[in-house]
Amino acid sequence: MNWKRTLWILWAANFIAVSGVSLIIPFLPLFIEELGVHQMAEVAQWTGWIFAAQSVTAVIFQPLWGSLADKYGRKVMLLRAGIGMGVMTIIMGFANAPWQLLVLRLVNGIFSGFISMSISLQASVTPDEHSGKALGTLQTGQMAGSLIGPLGGGVLAEVFGFRSVFVITGLLLLLASLIVAMFVKENVSAKSWQIKAEGNGAAAAAWAELLPLLPVFIATMVTQVGMMSIQPILTIYTKMLYHGSHLELIAGLVVAMAGIANLIGSPLLGRIGDRIGQRKVLILSLTMAAVTFVPQALTHSILVLLVSRFLLGLFVGGMLPSLNVLVKKLAPRQMQAKAFGFNSSSQFLGNLLGPLIGSSVAASYDIRYVFYITMGVLLSNALLILCSRKLEIPVRPETSHLE
Repeated sequence: MNWKRTLWILWAANFIAVSGVSLIIPFLPLFIEELGVHQMAEVAQWTGWIFAAQSVTAVIFQPLWGSLADKYGRKVMLLRAGIGMGVMTIIMGFANAPWQLLVLRLVNGIFSGFISMSISLQASVTPDEHSGKALGTLQTGQMAGSLIGPLGGGVLAEVFGFRSVFVITGLLLLLASLIVAMFVKENVSAKSWQIKAEGNGAAAAAWAELLPLLPVFIATMVTQVGMMSIQPILTIYTKMLYHGSHLELIAGLVVAMAGIANLIGSPLLGRIGDRIGQRKVLILSLTMAAVTFVPQALTHSILVLLVSRFLLGLFVGGMLPSLNVLVKKLAPRQMQAKAFGFNSSSQFLGNLLGPLIGSSVAASYDIRYVFYITMGVLLSNALLILCSRKLEIPVRPETSHLE
């Protein structure tokens, strides 16, 4: 299989899927008000629960889907996720009460895994010496979708109404699935035969081989905790620093700045990781990202915040792709999708815990403490990777001549 062709097909599918999912973000609190909740505290509470619901079930089910992907193929699991999430999102547009939306989000989390299966599928067809480049590039599709989606969602909600956006989102997920179904090829027959032939003894040995990946799973969770802890307070912090006109535009720019830089950092640091090793890039990225939180915490200037957020985004681009490459290289081939499933669960868990920690710290102490705690989390993560010598994978000589 041509891994470059697969990369660009999956890039397009991820862009469409993430753009669709991100359409919902700007107006969810307003939709909850439309469903009959009018007290601001209750709106905030329902919004938090509904956002978190998908991560709760996704944490539980991701390893299961990964295990099935090892047996039956990644493509079929990717289609399961896209079609399941698409249908559930369309149904959300017909919800008449917040609890119905909450239940549908919980069920949606069961079907989730489109992105993690895309990563696993791309990793399975990409040569080791190009893994960083490929997975870094694939992440730019997700980032581009997450940047464009919220803007499009706000416009579509204003023109067509909230419920129509859920339907549009579901249709976009189904479109992404159709693209994968038509253009991505995967040969699973030989792999399935190999797993059945190996027997229970080999499977037990493979489980033992997953233990070296535990630091990667922990690092993935901690990275997401560090990144997501800032999200609930970033707009409020922007309001503290900026007192001019067009506050909404400036707040959106502050949020988007890291994502814009991520489009540059992910493929660049992915290529560097292919040359010098992902562990080194990961330690560098975590350390430098932590450093960028110092000016963010100390500044009273919106310009300094914008520049710091851009620098943060550059180094964030080296984190998750490097962790995904480590999963690919360290996991037994017959359990690679399961390993990606566990890594995805770790990411969802970080997505769940990060905002809770950040908002709790901001409410209990000063809002600037969130930046210092995040910095400490990232530095601790860098130290964990530094001490995990088993994550040091020799770089092949040919990696100095990347395509």
